[in-house]
Amino acid sequence: MSEMIAAEFPFEPHFMEVKNSRMHYVDVGQGDVTAVFLHGNPTSSYLWRNVIPHVASCARCIAPDLIGLGRSDKPDISYRIADHAEYLEQLFVKLGLEQARRQTVLVLHDWGSALGLDWARRHEKCVRGLVLMEFITRFPTWLDFPERGRDRFKAFRTPGTGRERIIEKNEFVEQILPASVVRPVSDVEMKYYRAPFLEPKHREPTWRFPNELPIAGEPADVYAMAAAYERWLLATDLPKLFFWGTPGALISEQKAAWYAQNLQRCKAVHVGEGRHFIQEDHPHLIGKEIGAWIARNLT
Repeated sequence: MSEMIAAEFPFEPHFMEVKNSRMHYVDVGQGDVTAVFLHGNPTSSYLWRNVIPHVASCARCIAPDLIGLGRSDKPDISYRIADHAEYLEQLFVKLGLEQARRQTVLVLHDWGSALGLDWARRHEKCVRGLVLMEFITRFPTWLDFPERGRDRFKAFRTPGTGRERIIEKNEFVEQILPASVVRPVSDVEMKYYRAPFLEPKHREPTWRFPNELPIAGEPADVYAMAAAYERWLLATDLPKLFFWGTPGALISEQKAAWYAQNLQRCKAVHVGEGRHFIQEDHPHLIGKEIGAWIARNLT
């Protein structure tokens, strides 16, 4: 019998003031290694609730909510990737991650991967290893973007249309999220995911994120950031653990095979059937693999 996927979020809240706003984070477990779990759009540390318990026995586990998401404050900012990077940088400084040589394992998904890989490229001496799943890479043209979501994401980037669908109709939370999980997402789980975005004015990050995707050279600064961390990722010999599913979303089976072959010191794990939010379909497999990988290779 497969293990239950818990809907409740059992962790005590922690808050850190960053740029006059509070950022929420989970902080559990202990060990010489600190595993930092970074989420993307439109999720939060809640995404990692069933993964973290498997890792907390061998590592300190920190899972922040990006600014404007989860339980973090929602300041009146543009929510560009540069904004998220600045808030995250200051949070990491306050948590002492920049002072810890080779002690941080980054567990990365979606926009958390872009932000985490950018940070890791600039602070490689702090990083012990990388865990990757459904991570963001550049799309040189729209034809390189996944066909299943191409028209929808073009609409999200169309002035007027995108804001109506995401800000007014909350489409990212109500449609894309549950459609990107294989199993049915329960009412309790959807309540957690909806909670940060009950008011349209709080949905600004969920609209900005698809408009920040590095597609066909735009936005230029995000495209350049992704180009830099992609080059670094292929060159670095830091240990890596890479999860992928079938059919995948951002990472197709073909793309997964290429990364499994071309990333140095990389263990690739096929989780089975999975779309984008593979942590909601295979959290125990992912958590056990991360815990065993850290215990075997990094401690």
